[in-house]
Amino acid sequence: MLKTLNELENKAMLELPGATSEDALNELRTRYLGRKGLLTQMLRQISGVIAEERPLFGKRSNEIKESLSHAIDEALEKLKASCKNDVLLKETIDVTLPGRAVRLGHLHPITRVSQEICRIFARMGFNVVEGPEVETDYYNFEALNIPKDHPARDMQDTFYVEDNIVLRTHTSPVQIRTMEKMKPPVRILSPGRVYRPDSDVSHTPMFHQIEGLMVDKGVTFGDLKGTLTYFLKQIFGDDILLRFRPSFFPFTEPSAEVDIKCVMCGGKGCRVCGQSGWLEILGSGMVDPAVFENVGYDPEEVTGFAFGLGVERIAMLKYGISDIRLFFENDWRFLEQF
Repeated sequence: MLKTLNELENKAMLELPGATSEDALNELRTRYLGRKGLLTQMLRQISGVIAEERPLFGKRSNEIKESLSHAIDEALEKLKASCKNDVLLKETIDVTLPGRAVRLGHLHPITRVSQEICRIFARMGFNVVEGPEVETDYYNFEALNIPKDHPARDMQDTFYVEDNIVLRTHTSPVQIRTMEKMKPPVRILSPGRVYRPDSDVSHTPMFHQIEGLMVDKGVTFGDLKGTLTYFLKQIFGDDILLRFRPSFFPFTEPSAEVDIKCVMCGGKGCRVCGQSGWLEILGSGMVDPAVFENVGYDPEEVTGFAFGLGVERIAMLKYGISDIRLFFENDWRFLEQF
């Protein structure tokens, strides 16, 4: 029986080098040392060993069990260390290589232009005021002297949520809400998103608008011209030429469109300006007395002016962009230029 024990040990030790994985080593341990393993089965045969040899048989069995268990544990440790070294070699960082720069985000061109516009008017004492994008028909139209049967409604195609609820077509409702809450003097700027069902190279269903309002005693059209002239020269440079052209808006009287000399061709005439040499940049005018009456102001006591501009249009002219849809496509090649 002792000879059989020694043969069992030798066989196990010969199989050990061939167990090159953790699963194989655990399988070897189970096959020889498990509850149904070969060594365990031999120990259960101790009753067949003559009485004089039983102590030696038991001692030798324990020695083999301890020796084989230690050998398997040692093989497992070496295997784990080898695997760890392989991982470290594969994941080694070459510190001599140049570092990989982190790509930093930056402001969208529309945000940049909006903030620039707000800063310019802030220097002239205008405060930024915001309002809801889903508006009532009253604030979006009627309070601005645009009743339901007014032909000016045809100028502003509208997204209707319900019969009297709309997605605002301009930020002018903010002016009405502000005048209802405060008495003159008023000097505000109202930036925000507006909505109209248009979509082409120069229009999108959602775009950004900034409108301004100034109300006080003795405000004149000359104040309006001076304010907008200063603003446009700050945006496009002191050399920019501009003109005020008579127009019509139901909430201002008199009204004027403001044009600038085409920044693309310098006034020579091109596709962008329709060969006219001029570009329409914003609308403006003196606040209509009917609007003042709607908010409880006395048009005999105060006067004021208002203006509105599209941020995308300013950005397109400032950066020389020909298609407004580029602002909303999130193309890195386009956006990272700014």
